[in-house]
Amino acid sequence: MNAIECSNIVKSFGEPPLTILKGISFTVAKGEFLSITGRSGSGKSTLLYSISGLDKINSGTVRLLGNDIHSMSEKEIHIFRNRKLGFVFQFHYLLPEISALDNILMPARKIKEEKKKFKMAIELMKSFNIYHCKDKLPSQMSGGEMQRTAMARALIMEPEILFADEPTGNLDTENGEKVMDILLKINKEMNTTVVMVTHEPDFASMASRQIHLVDGQIDYDSKGKNK
Repeated sequence: MNAIECSNIVKSFGEPPLTILKGISFTVAKGEFLSITGRSGSGKSTLLYSISGLDKINSGTVRLLGNDIHSMSEKEIHIFRNRKLGFVFQFHYLLPEISALDNILMPARKIKEEKKKFKMAIELMKSFNIYHCKDKLPSQMSGGEMQRTAMARALIMEPEILFADEPTGNLDTENGEKVMDILLKINKEMNTTVVMVTHEPDFASMASRQIHLVDGQIDYDSKGKNK
């Protein structure tokens, strides 16, 4: 079974509608690391949001781990996301009033598994070199530390698929490389499927596969043929 199966995805915004994604189809194998690239406005972030279920699509189908996510109820997709998917964005979205450790444990707290996941949270912090931030508020941390905390939060439920939208976009080169090291590590060691949107060619080339979008269509897929 593939991790992701997309068939003829169409996504439009506005009135009159502006079509952003124009019939996109592809599959992603379990354990694959896919980077999605393209110029600003090409539809790469819209594609990520559409295949992860964060955005509704106009037509087409998206199956994640065999599940048709756009036919799920809001409750079903919320549970599925929390248990099977992880999300990292360009901005960390940490809760400002609680510590780094509590932020990491937030997905587990929602389903009353905070105690069960405590040891893993500590291990993630040590692995990502942010254990010294355990009791710090986000305002007391650097940009790189906050992003690594957000990545630990995304991984605390041991998701099978991790979606990352410009995860290095707000970071300097050194911290961007640290984030990429983490993504490569979890992909290799945990066999987590990673789908990453990036505008950084060097980081995109680190993925095992690259899809390049032009005007809402796949122009190039390094696993398949040029379109």
